[in-house]
Amino acid sequence: MKRVSTVILVILVLLAVSSGTTKLLLMEQDVNFFIRNGFTRSMLMTFGFVQVLGGLLMVFAKTRFVGAAIVAITFLVSFVMLIFDGNLPVSIVTAVAILLLGVVMKQSWRTNPK
Repeated sequence: MKRVSTVILVILVLLAVSSGTTKLLLMEQDVNFFIRNGFTRSMLMTFGFVQVLGGLLMVFAKTRFVGAAIVAITFLVSFVMLIFDGNLPVSIVTAVAILLLGVVMKQSWRTNPK
């Protein structure tokens, strides 16, 4: 079970960092999607920075809970916009990622009680 948890954590970290990086680099598809949903370019870059920061915080056991919470919130914002945009396949993948982030948060809370 430990290996599965580690693999899930690595996937979520990579997903958060890569997702945030595409926003920081103002990739065309992200820019179009988020501007269509009311974001400015500076808001999008800030959003991307927060995703990268959350992903990096997830790497360390002591900050994993906070990092997972940050990433879950940003993914939740994206999820709502995806639903309103009618993009069901990506919405489902995002929902699964949010649920897995919840699992990471629960596990890290048990490991490092506050």
